[in-house]
Amino acid sequence: MTTTEQAPAPAADSGPRGRDGRWLRRLFAALAGLLAAAVALGVAQLVSAATGPSTAPVIAVGDTVITKVPESLKSYAIRTFGENDKIALVAGVFAVVAVYALVIGLLSLRWRVVGVLGVALFGVLGGLAAASRPAAEDLAWLPSVVGAAAGIVALLFLLRPLTGIPVLPLSTPPADATEAGARHAVGSGAEGAVNRLREALGNSGDRKGLDRRGFFLAGGAAVGVAAVTGGGGYLLQRRFDVSEARADLTLPTPASPAPRLPAGADLAETVDGVTPLMTRNSDFYRVDTAISVPQIRPSDYQLKLTGSFDQRATFSLQDLYDRDDLIERDITLTCVSNEVGGRLAGTARWIGVPLGAFLRENGVSGDSTQLVCRSSDGMTIGAPTRSALQVEDAMLAIGMNGEPLPIEHGFPVRMIIPGLYGYVSACKWLVGIEATTFDAFDAYWVEREWAQEGPIKVASRIDTPAALRRFPAGRRPIAGVAWAQTRGIARVEVQVDDGDWVQAELAPEVDADLWRQWVLPHDFSPGSYQLTVRATAADGDVQTADRATPFPSGATGLHSIRVTAS
Repeated sequence: MTTTEQAPAPAADSGPRGRDGRWLRRLFAALAGLLAAAVALGVAQLVSAATGPSTAPVIAVGDTVITKVPESLKSYAIRTFGENDKIALVAGVFAVVAVYALVIGLLSLRWRVVGVLGVALFGVLGGLAAASRPAAEDLAWLPSVVGAAAGIVALLFLLRPLTGIPVLPLSTPPADATEAGARHAVGSGAEGAVNRLREALGNSGDRKGLDRRGFFLAGGAAVGVAAVTGGGGYLLQRRFDVSEARADLTLPTPASPAPRLPAGADLAETVDGVTPLMTRNSDFYRVDTAISVPQIRPSDYQLKLTGSFDQRATFSLQDLYDRDDLIERDITLTCVSNEVGGRLAGTARWIGVPLGAFLRENGVSGDSTQLVCRSSDGMTIGAPTRSALQVEDAMLAIGMNGEPLPIEHGFPVRMIIPGLYGYVSACKWLVGIEATTFDAFDAYWVEREWAQEGPIKVASRIDTPAALRRFPAGRRPIAGVAWAQTRGIARVEVQVDDGDWVQAELAPEVDADLWRQWVLPHDFSPGSYQLTVRATAADGDVQTADRATPFPSGATGLHSIRVTAS
């Protein structure tokens, strides 16, 4: 080189070279995959505003996971997360999508076709998941497919500045990409289009340019698209919300109201820490498989009777509201997933159509052993026909604690059969009843090897003092609740350490379908204590000490806690 020659000018913002530059490009590539996934999900959310909330990819995949995972994993999720199991599942789906997107972005830096196929696979899986749901509409697959197409475009757009290709025609390309850009511009018509497609999808690992400014511009655009489409889709989905239509309903006056509670029936008024006799709607437990809560407009509601009925009739919500035999009852519901001492139980004042009378007037066959109850989201619950006919307070519930059923608790109609766990008796969002037999059909949970009939076992729980808590020594109550629906509770006993069983005082009995509070004052000296409770049903059935997990027919064992007085 002569003294008059000048070294080539460095490429403007061409990015670092060497090892640090390679790592930066890889970091940006991974981020490109993540942003492309965000665009795909946002666009899919927007499209699902037309096809329904349950067709959004994350919801569809989450619903599919719920139906496909082993029961042991499902039970673990309920034990670990309780009523937040669906939130945990959705968060898990997002986490998996994020990791998948990061990997796809990295691979796309060298092999564009891998990135394209990876995003396309995401769309196919989401579409299949949505279309395979029992109550899926014809276009349930559309949000996932459209979202994937948008994700592919976003990925290719985000990768351009990582390979020296300008994001916009007016931006200045890096110096080392000028020649490639010139070659890229050559060719027109079909041949030029083919060359450009090859360039977009081909091996781009030999490119050296890195347009950081261009990447941030493209990334910002991707974030904007994801935010606008995702947020817009969320807002547009409000059209599916039936909250206003529910609020416009007025519950009818029951022909048979619930009996008045006797004085002193609720020990929660005098004993701190004991569970209230009645559970507020906002506090009532919720365990079901619906990630996206079904939304049924009252004017659109239909309950269809099929199978072994004399007449296969269809009833509107108004038909049920207009009946002159509506009943109101206080009933405790229990989930079969409830562990010993667990909180998946609650009591409400329900209004509904007496189920036995309803079935008889429609001529249910004497040969029917099972009522297959169908939810609007495709869930099937198999209820014993015998229990539906014989349990006095079984009902098609339309009201809960003085208002129409909350949406998350089955609005507008659900079934309730006292004495049976919810998985065989309490179908939410009920739209169909098929009279059949257990031999002819396995409902959702029975197909997963849960017991067919699910009678509730005698259970009791210590509410206060709380487990593993310290409290001042002295006299204080040991208190809680016990239940044995349809039979009632006759006795509750408490054992302190290895001492004798001491009978607790029971709150006044209201109804055999309602749990019963109990209390035992005890003088605590300083020290550590093991407290255990057991209940006896009115028919003499004593709560067993044998431990069993909820699967397949409900947990057994005695609730025992350790506390410390100081």
